[in-house]
Amino acid sequence: MTDAVTLREGDIAPTFTLSDQDGKMVSLSDFLGKKVIVYFYPAASTPGCTTEACDFRDNLNSLAAAGYQVLGISKDELPALVKFKTDERLNFPLLSDPSLDIHNAYGAWGQKSLYGKAVTGTLRSTFVLDESGKVVLPLYNVKATGHVAMLRKRLGLDG
Repeated sequence: MTDAVTLREGDIAPTFTLSDQDGKMVSLSDFLGKKVIVYFYPAASTPGCTTEACDFRDNLNSLAAAGYQVLGISKDELPALVKFKTDERLNFPLLSDPSLDIHNAYGAWGQKSLYGKAVTGTLRSTFVLDESGKVVLPLYNVKATGHVAMLRKRLGLDG
């Protein structure tokens, strides 16, 4: 982690309006009254990000049944998002943040270790927001594999 912003439980989630893979503008405020899972991933169509996205895809019905909407955010431009969504048959919006403004607002951009080297990039992070836009579960540096199972357990959705 860096000295950047770190969101905590109870914080109001930073608002955003970003373009989805189809060029449609999507705002966090569109989801007021709903629970939202906002997750940041490093790059479309890479192995870890594909694993994570497909995990959300495969669990979307049960998450939706529990009242959650999923939004994926990366720095990718729209053509990469279109390809990723199509190739993997993803069933939730992928949002483009090439300016990194939203990454920075959520503390999802900064120093990390990649193969033993310090690099600056997207910190794989997930934020669960309640119906009023408050952060109920901020998770930084999550693992791509098994992420949704861990999230379901933390949210009490298994059982």
